[in-house]
Amino acid sequence: MHDPSFSPLQTNKFTEPVLVSFMCFVSDISWDDYWRQAMPLEKMKISAVIPTFMEEHYVESLLSKLAEVEPPIEIIVVDSVSQDKTAEIARRFTEKVYQITERGISKARNYGAAHASGSLLVFLDADVKLPTNFAKNLYEVFKDARVVGATCNIMPEHGTCFEKAFFKFYNSLIQMTAKFKPHAQGKFFVTRKKEFMQVSGFDESLPCMEDHELAHRLSKLGKIVFMSDLTVYESMRRFRKLGFSKVLNTWIIDYIFLLLRGKPLSRVWQPTR
Repeated sequence: MHDPSFSPLQTNKFTEPVLVSFMCFVSDISWDDYWRQAMPLEKMKISAVIPTFMEEHYVESLLSKLAEVEPPIEIIVVDSVSQDKTAEIARRFTEKVYQITERGISKARNYGAAHASGSLLVFLDADVKLPTNFAKNLYEVFKDARVVGATCNIMPEHGTCFEKAFFKFYNSLIQMTAKFKPHAQGKFFVTRKKEFMQVSGFDESLPCMEDHELAHRLSKLGKIVFMSDLTVYESMRRFRKLGFSKVLNTWIIDYIFLLLRGKPLSRVWQPTR
């Protein structure tokens, strides 16, 4: 019978497979069940990190949803000296509002992660919308101690039929490649803080594609999973302002360059407001 007091062993990478197999045998549990109980829920505190720049029209909607999450999560906003009311609005929902003088989404995310007290870091764009029960998905996924990162479906808010179809196709690609070439979507990406700090966080030298590059490095430490039962909606403002084909072409070219030379072609990633 399964012993509820059974807890995973502290081993090294050489003895672990043998010992885990033995303990699973004597405890009458599966390999997967062993790992799922490796991280007790009470030890998983969530910290949401939101980088902002001139987001007064979007940030309140996101923060109000995060403030409703139960049990409560830590909310961290890192603002790149916005000239609007972004920081003022953010302070209505959290005391952890930081302002940094350097621009760069990776810099802001890393700064927020360094000030986070949670064991799970949830990186979010300021213009996304997500269900308030998303924490349940995270607790379920990260019960497995092998999981170091996770992303989910990203769909367009108020998208056209074509846009919705494309996003579904893109989500399917990320899900299919998760086991051999993990990707992350910075609009919603979750990682354990321990492993995040171990790989030194986001690469601040990259103007874009930093989320995919991080997922690749994290995948060397554990599993990056795709949560197919969770959907986050993103604003289509970049597509509306620049045009769908231009945004898509830029993404494709930058991704190819990332694969071939380790850096995207774009030298800057201009915010659209």
